[in-house]
Amino acid sequence: MTITARAPLTFAVAPAVDPALYEGVLDLWVDVSNAGGAVGFVPPVDREAVRPELLKHLAAMADGRTRLVVGRDADGRVAATAFLALNGHPLMRHWLWVYTVMVDPALQRRGAGRALMAAVADAARELDGIGAIRLGCRGGLGLERFYESCGYREVGRVPDAIRVAPGDDRDDVTMLLPLR
Repeated sequence: MTITARAPLTFAVAPAVDPALYEGVLDLWVDVSNAGGAVGFVPPVDREAVRPELLKHLAAMADGRTRLVVGRDADGRVAATAFLALNGHPLMRHWLWVYTVMVDPALQRRGAGRALMAAVADAARELDGIGAIRLGCRGGLGLERFYESCGYREVGRVPDAIRVAPGDDRDDVTMLLPLR
């Protein structure tokens, strides 16, 4: 429910999912994927390819296991998202995962990603007992440098764990942001 304004986006945490939000997240996911974003797909993709994954995310939200952080532009269009997954393991409930981090390709390299990651950290700090955020990213794209600039540090790497295409394997990199 928290809303954080960071130009040029306004962020909301755990907003009600209505048709406009659903369609906006779906369109963003397709756009980010087709621009080469590392969000679970290899381009080209269409809405029908992405829809089942979005439905899984929404089911986790409905179950209370996941929260959405959404950034909207001045026109109210969905322009950035990240999903915060609570950790159900009894020995690991003090940290959460952030995944499917997306920023409209037209807004990249203009501070929107950094604003999204700050909103994610703010949202995690509001949850009782959360001391850290973990995320996984695809190696070979420079994402580690971006997340490091947001305060994360690399804590693990599995070489060649992500197969983008035959002969194109990438590292699966785990990053951590302590919140304390």
